[in-house]
Amino acid sequence: MGDERATMPHARVALVVAVCLVAVNMRPTITSIGPLLEQIAGDTGLATSILGLLAAVPLAAWAIVSPFAHELSNRFGMSRVVLGSLLLLTIGTLVRSLPGPLASVWIGTALIGVALAVANVLMPAVVKRDFPGRVPAMMAVYTALLGGAGAVASGVAVPTSQWAAAVTGTEGWRLSLLITGGILLPIAIVAWIVAYRGRREPRRAAGGIRHSTGIWGDSMAWLVAAYMGFQSAVFYILVTWLATIAVSTGLSPVTAGIDVMLYQVGAVVGALVVPFLFRGPAARWVPGALPLVALVGAVGLMLAPSAILLWIALLGPASGASLGTSLTLMAERARDHHASAALSGMAQSVGYLMAASGPVLFGALHDATDAWALPLLLVAAILIGQSVSGLFAGRDRYVLEPR
Repeated sequence: MGDERATMPHARVALVVAVCLVAVNMRPTITSIGPLLEQIAGDTGLATSILGLLAAVPLAAWAIVSPFAHELSNRFGMSRVVLGSLLLLTIGTLVRSLPGPLASVWIGTALIGVALAVANVLMPAVVKRDFPGRVPAMMAVYTALLGGAGAVASGVAVPTSQWAAAVTGTEGWRLSLLITGGILLPIAIVAWIVAYRGRREPRRAAGGIRHSTGIWGDSMAWLVAAYMGFQSAVFYILVTWLATIAVSTGLSPVTAGIDVMLYQVGAVVGALVVPFLFRGPAARWVPGALPLVALVGAVGLMLAPSAILLWIALLGPASGASLGTSLTLMAERARDHHASAALSGMAQSVGYLMAASGPVLFGALHDATDAWALPLLLVAAILIGQSVSGLFAGRDRYVLEPR
């Protein structure tokens, strides 16, 4: 009965709406931090390298927790686990914004990381399961909304904090993090409950255990994981430090926050293009070609930082298309949603372990040199690695199958 219900037009619309609302809540809690780093540093006295660590906490949590998401899904059901992750995300967002000791910021950020880790892993598998004939299109919509909401959060974080400080007379950045990160979470939770109420969860395939363990020995899975890690490292470096780079060129904090927003708006455009890129024989080369576009932007930002808008116009679309490509590979390189969940968990664990070091290393290089050239050279090197892994991950092969 549950499966029949899912094929009805209104139920199908409910599924699409629920997936879209989850996507809207996957980035704001993270992307709103970057534009507020200067305020957080001023209020707390933390060094820039420590603030880079704060941005890396969710990524580290994703690396640690991601492998367990598949088993949680097998035990409790994919839809229930996604709902649980949304509830935990709400709790983490509230805890992070509590006034008082700075410990609440770290604890809340860790809870946010755990919640997002589970949802990040399972959503590509949800799309594979519920929209098997529309994977590239649905992943494009999911990625575009994910990036668009993150862009809006970056753009409004500083003005919201200024408004909050004027109204409450306290640290405006805490309330800004609460508003930008949590305002749509209750709506997403309700939509998910409505869409998946009464649906029967498909049982785990007989090879489920082999999926979760054998995936770590699969060469294609490691290529997808490397691609995921490289593109994530670039994104989180830029979303964390781009505003600070912009301020160093003489721009105001508000304008710098808008620059970060524009970077992510460009990512939305890039994500929407992914389904068209994956048509025809050229699809084989797309994963390897996208990072080269971003490489031009990274080198340009290093050599001519005053033309930051020009380089954002290259970096943003390439970043969004790279993320959409990563998520598409997690679904398309698996035969079924069980293998997709295993691949997603493995790839995101390895990928975010790589990504977590990005903002910290970038900040450390800046502290050591008091300049942006060496940190941006790191970004260029990461993009080259992404291109190489993409050339091999673009081959039409599946995980957990004999070569």
